[in-house]
Amino acid sequence: MLIKDWMNTPVITIGPDESMMKASKLLKDKNIRRLPVVDDTGKLIGILSDRDIKEASPSKATTLDVHELYYLLSEIKVKDIMTKNPVRLKAEDSVEKAAVLLSEKSLGGLPIVDDNDSVVGIITEKDMFDILIEITRVRDGGVQMGFQLPRTPGALKPILEDLAGSGAKILSIITVYPKGQPNRKAFIRIDEMEKSELNKLRDALASRYELLFFLRDNLHSLI
Repeated sequence: MLIKDWMNTPVITIGPDESMMKASKLLKDKNIRRLPVVDDTGKLIGILSDRDIKEASPSKATTLDVHELYYLLSEIKVKDIMTKNPVRLKAEDSVEKAAVLLSEKSLGGLPIVDDNDSVVGIITEKDMFDILIEITRVRDGGVQMGFQLPRTPGALKPILEDLAGSGAKILSIITVYPKGQPNRKAFIRIDEMEKSELNKLRDALASRYELLFFLRDNLHSLI
């Protein structure tokens, strides 16, 4: 999957000489958590997050009066508190690469740039949750089942054949190779079926394969 298909665009940016107060208001008004910082040519030079602003703001225990506080905040510029030379990716990079960087570097979001280093999008940790929801099709309901399988080629094929033979409609398939383990795991979501047929399918699968679980996600009671 490519970042360009999932990134947020257009992107709200800010200049390095704008005040921290303006940046804070922009984040609040647009309900966002980070702002790419660009120079006069539109090239990425930094990124400013709501955390940066909170860390730079005076403590609530400050002895400054309101006028002194307002003056202090107006004097702090974006360039003074932004993260310079932030990690960035291209729109043609993979979503998986973005996920690794977000996780390994404990980032909340990544600016996406073109070949001229101009900002064309942004992808965030929330987008990763949205992607997981989309690829698993959990919103479509149905039943998810998990299997433990050997790593040998073709181990998944008979399961898929049994599902097809039972008339099950497959919504998604995900396979995982746990590190340091000799087996792999497969997670399959199928569309709803008549209850008696579903029970028959579950029993048949459990008798032939190592069925880890067989469950229905009830999202309606939570959302």
